[in-house]
Amino acid sequence: MRKLPVRAYAAAMLTVGLWAMSYIWADRLLALNIPVEFFVPVRTFLAGVLLWLLNKVTGVPMRIQSRRDLFKFVFLALCMPFIYFVAETYGLEFTESPTITSLVIATNPILAMVSGIVMFKEKFGPINIVGVFITLAGLWLVSFTRSQTSALFWVGVGILFIAVVAEVSQIGFTKSLSAHYAPSVIVMYQFLLGTVYFLPLLFTKGLRNFDAGLYLSWDVLYPTLSLALFCSATAFTSWAYAIKVLGVAKTSVFLAVVPLVTAVLAFLVGEETATGLQWIGLAIAMVGIYLTQRAPVEPDL
Repeated sequence: MRKLPVRAYAAAMLTVGLWAMSYIWADRLLALNIPVEFFVPVRTFLAGVLLWLLNKVTGVPMRIQSRRDLFKFVFLALCMPFIYFVAETYGLEFTESPTITSLVIATNPILAMVSGIVMFKEKFGPINIVGVFITLAGLWLVSFTRSQTSALFWVGVGILFIAVVAEVSQIGFTKSLSAHYAPSVIVMYQFLLGTVYFLPLLFTKGLRNFDAGLYLSWDVLYPTLSLALFCSATAFTSWAYAIKVLGVAKTSVFLAVVPLVTAVLAFLVGEETATGLQWIGLAIAMVGIYLTQRAPVEPDL
């Protein structure tokens, strides 16, 4: 069996780390009462512009090759960033926990695994399937001891599952487009078109209580720019590359690591605490991740 490309694994893990931080940065903006309808569109637009500049400077072809591809880009942008970011951020606001939010999003690999097998004929052995469920079992332990008092907690959980469906859908569109477009180009169009979807929200609710003193302060600019540069432009580009090389099913399993990293980072920066049971959950999840990558077949190149 040929070894999987190290760069693809590195790209997937880079994405995991950056997306884990995104929950913490977004949570800080929500704590300052910055509306979702403001910082999500700004994050999306800045990411698209940054990638356009990168592609322009490096000379990467950006022309959309067919009307069919244009429709794919339009639906890709609808799923992600529009539906996903809105659902994810409202879910975070209602559950009041970066770890719980990332945990619900981590159910993604099950749907993505089915999508990869059915839509793209990717091969996934029994040991890989067992690994997915072991991973998710470990992840539940990570947040098992956390108590929730928010009246909207379960509403938030329900909204987060909408984000999961949107995430799986965008992975399928990304895989379909990756044969003809560079990852940075796919993500560039994804965010530039996604900005258009956000405009009604931005100009109605996002700017309703705009306070230049607060919105342009470093406390707001720092997490917003970090979300745009690292969690959007960089993370989504590396994610598109990983999907192209490893395939939908295998890449999506890495999303299960996001809650692990989120929990650790939230613990390190003092935003949440971790118990012994949660650390056991981390170890179980890592075993599951290992099993998901013991594929008896070659990667989908």
